[in-house]
Amino acid sequence: MEMKVIARIENRFTGKFGIPRQSGLADTEEARIVFLPEFRNPDALRGIEGYSHLWILWDFSEAERKEAWSPTVRPPRLGGNTRMGVFATRSPYRPNPIGLSSVRLVRVETDTPEGSVLVVSGADLMNGTPIYDIKPYLPYTDCHTDATSGFAGEYVDYRLAVDLPADIKAEALALGMDEGMLQDLQNVLSLDPRPAYQNDPDRRYGMSYGDYEVSFFVSDSCIHVSNIRLRSS
Repeated sequence: MEMKVIARIENRFTGKFGIPRQSGLADTEEARIVFLPEFRNPDALRGIEGYSHLWILWDFSEAERKEAWSPTVRPPRLGGNTRMGVFATRSPYRPNPIGLSSVRLVRVETDTPEGSVLVVSGADLMNGTPIYDIKPYLPYTDCHTDATSGFAGEYVDYRLAVDLPADIKAEALALGMDEGMLQDLQNVLSLDPRPAYQNDPDRRYGMSYGDYEVSFFVSDSCIHVSNIRLRSS
C-alpha cells in the first residue's frame, strides 16, 4: 500500500519534548498546514471553510522505528513502568506509525507563496510532521457525549501553575517574543512536559519553542521558568 504525504505542518514545536500529549490541550497554539506542490489545487479545499474542526492523519516521523512491534507499551503518564496494550493507548510506537488529531480550523489563507494554507489550532504535532490526509470533523457523528476515557481520564484536568518571573519575561520580550506568544508558552508548560517518572525538583529541563530555548524546573506543583534565550542556529 502506498501512502502519499500531502502536506507538512509548521508550528513552534521544533523538538519532541514539550509537545502537548493530545490535540486540543494547547488550544491557542496556531499552526499552518502547508500542502506539497502536487496537492496545492485550491479545488481540493472547496467547502472546507464551513467546518469548525478537522481530523488530521499524520506520520510519527520522529518516533524510533522498530522492525518488530510490541503488543504492550509503557505510557509516560503512568510513570513509565506500567504496561498497557498498544491499542489501548496513543503511543507513537505502533505497528503502523499513524497519528490522529482533531484540530480547530482557524482560517484558510489563499494568497500565500505556498498556495492555499490551512491555519489550525490545538495541533499536537512537531514542526515539519508529514500529513497523510485531512477530513472534516462531524459533531453529529464524531462527538459521543457518553464516551469514557479509560485510564487516560485520570489526567483530564491535570495542570501545573507556571511562574514566569518579571525579569525573564522582560528579557523574552526584548528578544522578540510578544505577550501572546508568552501566554501560549505558559499554557503549554502548564500541561507539564515531563514524563511522570521524572519528579526531581533539582532537575533542570529545556524545550525548544519556536526560535527560543526555554529552561525550567518544577517544585511544589509549579513550573518555574529560569531562562528564555534564542536558539542557536
